[in-house]
Order: sequence, then structure tokens, then C-alpha cells
Amino acid sequence: MEVSIIVPAFNEEENVLPLLEKLAEVVGNMEGGTRSSKSDALRTSHSWEVILVDDGSTDGTFQKALEGSKKYPFLKIVRHSRNQGKTEALLSGYDSSSGEILVLFDADLQYLPSDIPKLVEKIQGGFDLVCGFRKGRYQKPFVTKIYSLLSRWLFRIPVRDQNSVKAFRRKILEEVPLRKDWHRYLVALAHTQGFKIGEVEVELHPRLYGEGKYGGAGRVIIGLLDLVAVKFQISFMKKPMLLFGSLGLFSLLLGFLTGLLALYLRIFQSFGFRPLLYLVILLISSGLLLFALGFLAEILSGLTDRISRIEKKISSRKG
Repeated sequence: MEVSIIVPAFNEEENVLPLLEKLAEVVGNMEGGTRSSKSDALRTSHSWEVILVDDGSTDGTFQKALEGSKKYPFLKIVRHSRNQGKTEALLSGYDSSSGEILVLFDADLQYLPSDIPKLVEKIQGGFDLVCGFRKGRYQKPFVTKIYSLLSRWLFRIPVRDQNSVKAFRRKILEEVPLRKDWHRYLVALAHTQGFKIGEVEVELHPRLYGEGKYGGAGRVIIGLLDLVAVKFQISFMKKPMLLFGSLGLFSLLLGFLTGLLALYLRIFQSFGFRPLLYLVILLISSGLLLFALGFLAEILSGLTDRISRIEKKISSRKG
């Protein structure tokens, strides 16, 4: 299998069959070159597959997918008993896939499947992950722009848009850890691991059916907090002493300066202020504790790296 297109779907009943029809055209075009017709390509296709992950839908999404599977042999269906989020849907699709190149594609048809070959071709040209750079009208242009600017500033990623449709090599999910909702930071995490990142322009279209799943102020706040969490993991989990040691040094320095102030007031001003002494004790103690935490975190980080290397060796032997 060459390409696996993973489609997370949550309450997308009206979009499933139109999406599969457009995906069939793409699969037929990409595989039809060695066959007499598109219909022959669809019947015998073997290098492209589509995995639709029904993420606990409460409408007729699963039934529509079953209906489509009778017509399109390239379709696999994975079903979650409850809604678990896009990251878990991606991982479930990955577990059921066999392609060396994975494409994460939304079910709402805001992107056209006809853009998928452009992403795949760039992967075949030497990139490890390729993002679509959205050209079109955004529902929340200000939020999207701020989020993209923050992402580029924090992670130094060489692309302008990390939350669009994307294609990537299978090995990325084998090496990049994903937690809940961290599919949005797959680009940043892959870039940190040294994978080669690229982008191509894709058209963004209005949603035809159903409602968006990622609106609301709550999602914005969660996204910003996740942004900080990912930055922490990338920057400080590798070198935890950089964080704890810096804080500890600052606390010790502040405690030393506060102690000098207390001595000055006591000796030259004949003024003793007991809470100031307590503050010195607190700052010095906190600084020493932070250094101790830094050393412990360095030990844990070293153990984590060793476990990661062992996992990679086991995975390569199985491969």
C-alpha cells in the first residue's frame, strides 16, 4: 500500500457520500494510468486506500459509510463507540492503515480531494511532511492568523499553516508522541524531531452541510494552553534543568539580594523587619528545591530517552 487517506468524521452524515465520490475520482486518476478505465482502476485498486473513522457519531454517518463501502472497494471503516476527538481518530486510522504515506483529510469537504496528489507528490519528492497552505475565506480569520503567528514564533516551523490538510510519512507517527488534541501540533513536533517539512497551496471552501466542530471561545483557550504545553515538552522536557535551574538561580539571587537589604536595614537603619527574614528563607529554600527538581527531572529525561531508543530498536526489528 502506497497511500492511506485517513478521514476522521463526527456527525458528517450529509458529507460522507459526496466525499467518497470525489475521493473515488482521485483514486481512479492516480491508479488508472496502467488500466483501461477508471472503473477498472477502482475495482482493482491496491496502492491507495481510504480509512473513514466514525468518531462516535450520533447521526447516520456510519450507515452512510457502510453504504459507500459497497460501491468503493478502497474504503475501510473504523468506528469509535463514543466521540474521542480528532487525535484519537487519526491514531485509530493509523493503526488500521498500511500505506507508507498517510494523508489526514477532513470529512466536511472544505478541502477538495483533488489537492491530495499535490501533497503526495511532494512527499515522494523528498519531504517527510507536507502541509496545505489555505487560500480562501476563513471562518475565524483573526484567531487563525494569531494562532499561526504564535506557532511560527514558538516552534520556528518553516510553514505558514499547520492546521490544514496534510500528508506525511508513516514513520512520523511512529516517532512523534501525540496526546489528546495534539494532532494540531503534529507539524511542530515533527519539525523538532528533524523531519523535513514543506507546504503547497490548497483551496479552502465553505462547508456545504452540517456545522463546524471547532468553534467557541473554549476551543481557543484550550488551543492556547495546549500550545504552551507542547512548547514546554519540546523545549524543557529535553533539558529540564534549563527551566528548573533558571528558576532556582533566580530565586537564590532574589533571596541573596533580599538578605542584603535585611542586613542593611538592621545594621545601618536599626530597623529589623522579621517578615523580610522569612522571605529570605523562603526564596533560598525554593531555589535549592528547584535545583533538586531539575536534577531529578534530568534523570527522568535520560531514562525516557533510553526507553525511546529501545522502543525504536524493537520497532525496527519487527519491521
